[in-house]
Parts: sequence; C-alpha cells; structure tokens
Amino acid sequence: MPFLKKSGQHTDGDTGALGSDVSATGFSYTKLFIKLMGTTQTEQTQLKLGRLKKARQRLLQRYEHQPFVSCLAGLYGCQWRRYQLTRSQPGHCCCSKLECGSFALIVLTFCLSLVFLYFWSEARNDYNDFDWFNFGNLGFWFPWSIVLLILAVFLFTYVAVLLLLGVCLLSEGQRLYLHWCHKIGISVTLILSIVASSVLTDLWSKEWFTVLLSFQVTAPYLHIGGVVLMTLLCWPVALHVFRINIRVRQMAIMVLYITVLVTLYLVPLGMYSPCIKESSSLGSAPALIGHRGAPMLAPENTYMSFEKALAAGADGLETDVTISYDGVPFLMHDKNLRRTTNVKDVFPNWTHTSPAMFTWRELQSLNAGSWFFSQDPFGTASSLNPDEHLQAQNQSVCSLRDFLDLAAQHGKLVIFDLYRPPRGHPYRDTWISRTLDVIQNESSIHSSQVLWLPPELREFVQEIDPELQQTTAEQASVEDLQLRHISRLNIHYSSMSEKEIRKYAAANISTNLYVISEPWLYSLAWCAGAHSVATNAVHILKNLQRPLFLMTPNEYRLMWILTDIASLILVVIIFVFHWWRERGLALSVDSSSVLENGSYRQFRTEVNDVWSLSNMSASDKQEPSL
Repeated sequence: MPFLKKSGQHTDGDTGALGSDVSATGFSYTKLFIKLMGTTQTEQTQLKLGRLKKARQRLLQRYEHQPFVSCLAGLYGCQWRRYQLTRSQPGHCCCSKLECGSFALIVLTFCLSLVFLYFWSEARNDYNDFDWFNFGNLGFWFPWSIVLLILAVFLFTYVAVLLLLGVCLLSEGQRLYLHWCHKIGISVTLILSIVASSVLTDLWSKEWFTVLLSFQVTAPYLHIGGVVLMTLLCWPVALHVFRINIRVRQMAIMVLYITVLVTLYLVPLGMYSPCIKESSSLGSAPALIGHRGAPMLAPENTYMSFEKALAAGADGLETDVTISYDGVPFLMHDKNLRRTTNVKDVFPNWTHTSPAMFTWRELQSLNAGSWFFSQDPFGTASSLNPDEHLQAQNQSVCSLRDFLDLAAQHGKLVIFDLYRPPRGHPYRDTWISRTLDVIQNESSIHSSQVLWLPPELREFVQEIDPELQQTTAEQASVEDLQLRHISRLNIHYSSMSEKEIRKYAAANISTNLYVISEPWLYSLAWCAGAHSVATNAVHILKNLQRPLFLMTPNEYRLMWILTDIASLILVVIIFVFHWWRERGLALSVDSSSVLENGSYRQFRTEVNDVWSLSNMSASDKQEPSL
C-alpha cells in the first residue's frame, strides 16, 4: 500500500531525523507533564490556602463589625487601629511577658487600692479626730479626711476601669498592649496606696480594728459580692481554658478558679456576725450620750451644744473638765485654746498656754462659737437657721456648774474626763476635791446621775460621795471590778466584743462605748448588747428603729444557699457554652476533616497555619516556572 510503503521506506538519514523528532516529542510531553503536575500542586496549595482562609474568616467572623472591641483596645493601649491586627493566636498567650507583668501589676494595684479604700471608708467614724490631729500638727484647719477619701475613690476607680478593660479584651481573645501612660499611672497608684496605708497604720493603727469590726456586719454582703465577681470572671476563664493547647495550663487555670470559687461558697460556714440573730433575742437600743453635746449642730462643749443634744433625744451628756487658775471647773478638751476659741485674737501670746492657767474672767472674754463657722468641722454649719447661727456665734466657755444644772433639769446622766492642772497651779493637788464640791454643793444634780470616770483617788471619792456611779476604762476581771465597786465600763468601740459585753452584763456591769457616730457601728453595738454609746450624732442615731443589716439565721442561710446555687448553675452554663461554641466553630469549618481527625485540638493546630498565610502566598508567587 502506498501509504504503508511510504511510511515504511526509511533511510539512515530518515531514521536519525525520526529519532530526533521522537526525542523532541518525548521531551515536550515530559515538560508538559511536569508543567501539569506543577499546576496541580499549585492548585492544591491554593485550595488548601483557600480553605485556611475560610477557616480564618469563620474563626474571626464573630469579631467583625465590633467597634466596641476597638474602643476597648484604644482605651487600654491607645491603639485605635483595627483591633484584628493585634489579636492573639488561638492557643497562644494573650500577650508578651512584659504585658503579662503589666496586667499582673494592675491586679495587684487593684487589690491594694481596694484594701485602702475599704479601710478609709470604714474609718469615717473618726474623720473628725483625724482632721483635728492634723490641725494640731499643721496649725491650720483643712478637711484632709474628705480629700483622702476622694483620692482613694479616684485611684480605685481608675485601676478598676483598666482592669475591666483588660478582662474584656481577654474575653474577646485580643492581645494586651498597656500604654506607657497607664503603666505610670498604675505605678503611682500602687505607691500611693502602699505609702498611705503604711502611714495611717503607723499613726492610726487602731483603725484596723474598725475594719475587722466592719466585717461582722458586711461579711454576708461581701460574700455575695465575691461570688458574683467570680461568676462574672467565669466567662473569660472558660474562653481561655478551651482555647489553650497546653493541657497543663488548662488544668492549672481550672484548679485555681474552682478552688477559689468553692472556698467562697463555703466561707459562711466560718462566718460570725452578731447581727445574724432572731429579733426576739435583740436587746433594747443603747442609750445615746452626747459626746461634747451635739458637735454636729453647735460648737462642741458649749451650753448650746448640750441643749441641742437634749433636744435631739440624748439620754446623757459627756464632756471634759479643766479647772481654771482661780478654781472654777469649766469644759475644755484640748491642751490649749487655739482650736475652739479666738484666743489668738484676744491673747496672741498665750495661744499654746494650758487652759488651766487662765482665770475664769479671762476665759469668759473668749468667743467659743465663731470657729464653728470658719472651720465647719462636720460640714453642717449651714443647717443652722439665722437665729441659731447668731446664738452659736456668741457662745462662751461653759462652766461645769451650768453643765450639771442643765443635766439635772432634764434628769440625764453625765460623764466627764477630769484633767489635773499643770505644775504651779493653785489647785494641782486639790482638783478632785474642788470638782466634788461643785457636784455636791454648787449644782443641783444628784450624785447618782454622775458617772465618775477619773481613776485617781477613787477610794477617797467613794468615801466622800458613795452615790457616784464608779466608771472605769479598764477591762479588768469581773472580780476585780466588783471589788472596786465599778458599775460601768467606758471603753473605745474598737474593743467591742459581744462575748465580753454579755460577761460583764451578767455581773451587773454596764458597758458604754465611745465614740460611735456611724449608723453601722451603732447597729453593731446594738446587736452586741452594749448599754450606751457616746456619739457626735445623737440626731441621726436616734432615728434608727432597728439595727442595720439585722437578719435571722434562716434568712441568711436562704440567701447564702440561693446565691451559691445560682452561681453554680451560671458557671456550668458558661463553661458548657464555651465548650460548645469552640467545638462548633471547628465543625463549621470542615466537618469532614474534623470527623476524620476525630479531634478538635488537631483542627486548631492546623488553623494556626492561618497566621502565616501572607508568607505562604508570597512564596508561591516567587516560584520559578520550568
């Protein structure tokens, strides 16, 4: 056949040409095969990258269109760019070691500033003493206590906001970048909290006893607050537990969180509060003794002040007695007359002289009321009407005789400290006899209305006037007190103890606590069984119909159990939700891949490749063609 023949006729030259064509054709096919294979690999890589991009998109879609998170990051770190650029990788640490340290510093500062704020807010009962202490050292009046409280509130609020921002960012899986301004602010707050707490502890250590007392009334509510806080923290804790790849970290976080939570649940088992009792076991309200009268409503230790206290419903009056150079007992608390009189204007060279070195005539020439308006120690001077303002403005130093006559007129008890005159004073050795003479012979009061507090020459006083109610500030044994015929204790409120009060009451020894002006302290004294309290705020405490925070054991038990149960249910729901959401996110990306791998942890490991997409894409673009 021509065709076959033509095709079958070969020469050596033809054979070489054919071999050359076949070789060329084979090379072309080989090159084409390699090219096709390269194209297939590229498509597979692009397909895989596309799937990872899809995973990345779905992983982060819950963060899309959330300006709120951008605002959080901006406030926390002053980074107002798109927050997606600073998020943490799944399974990785939320921030660098430096930022972890900064966040830990915020937590520490929050705790210390909270302690300082609680300490100072609970010390409010003694703000007046603190301000007068500073007046004595600085020589001028300023409401330092209020300024310190405002500063404590501001610093705590600042740190609390930063901590809240950090927790919110962690809850959204964002990386933390604390701005350097905030780092300085946190450091300053930490230093101020430590220094202020240390100074106040050194100068005013007894206030820590006030803090301990406050726990007896606030502990049930602090417990509820602690449970609520730990329940809220469950959200970021659960989120990070299910995102962390390292099992050891997971277990450490879980164990720490559960330990703290369970401890809070069981705290009430060891809690004690005298205000948790049946109403039937509550005694009568403690009698109110006006401390230097009513110093919130009139200048202290003036006749008007005691009138105000009696008008407000005081059951007794308290004061301090000094004897003038010519033997007239009068009312004065301080070691000089600078604070409560205009001695600087009348006797400028005697501003630091003991009040006992003035004659009664000289004392009567002083104004003892104008300072109340210029210094306004309790911030209540504006509450006086024009007539009261004029009356207070013209008050003079009050004598012991007038004080006793006023109490006798209203049938009230009196208690006073008696200061011994300094050396060189005519009545230095007879100051007690002179005071007894005023009680027995010059005033109209009955001796049984007087709570005799001065410890000096007590046996002599009992012989002269056995009807005086012997009172002491010493917490001795019951036997010793009975031996000395003590009928009443006069102790600082920080020594309050329900057990001790009831022990003395069983021996017919009453307890008076001083100075209590805050309703919560008065409520605690009421629940503890105190018989009377000296107070600056008769007009406030008289209006309390029952103790604050009083609840029956069954009421508190119900509140405790319901709080713990509600918290436990919420914690379980939050943990289950985060487990379901993180697992559901993996299933939504590639359900078949998840089923084959049988583990969400393996999926998360693959998803970590998402964060290097840009580099992989760049390497594909640079691949040389064959």
